[in-house]
Amino acid sequence: MHVAVAGNIGSGKTTLTGLLAKHYKWKPHYEEVEDNPYLDDFYNQMERWSFNLQIYFLNSRFRQILSIRESGKNVIQDRTIYEDAFIFAPNLHAMGLMTNRDFENYSSLFNLMESVTKGPDLLIYLRSSIPNLVKQIHKRGREYENSISIDYLSRLNERYEAWIHHYDKGPLLIIDVDHLDFVDNQEDLGEVINRIDAELHGLF
Repeated sequence: MHVAVAGNIGSGKTTLTGLLAKHYKWKPHYEEVEDNPYLDDFYNQMERWSFNLQIYFLNSRFRQILSIRESGKNVIQDRTIYEDAFIFAPNLHAMGLMTNRDFENYSSLFNLMESVTKGPDLLIYLRSSIPNLVKQIHKRGREYENSISIDYLSRLNERYEAWIHHYDKGPLLIIDVDHLDFVDNQEDLGEVINRIDAELHGLF
């Protein structure tokens, strides 16, 4: 079984992925952030490095999907290949930070990858307001994220909502995380787990 967690920067994807992996004894697949050779450069010079960064993420996510399929294990994935293709890359293109030529090249590659993959058995979308995202980003203190603007986060949030509204790759669970603290509050984590259990039992 393949469960995936989606959401904007700072919504709590990685944290929830770890907690759910531990609870359900699923194998976690995390987004390659620490070892990503383009992230620092991208946040310092977005226009120059946007295509390189998005291709790196696309390659990484596609490899994860193939690995998940081959393993035959129950897996939880931190962020999906769809978020790269329907949110981050189009946003960079719309902001003039990725050229038409690069975006068309990127989209063509994604369409090829998507044609040989299928959506997760359950997608968990973490919905968050901008103030909550900003608070969480500052709290974790990653240096390269200091330059992320509220305008950039807002654009991403709008694209996330549009994507989720039309999502049709399989079962979807939306969790509003503004008033949830699944790290320090066991009741909040329990509420999330109960909702996931309800979805999963419907899958079998």
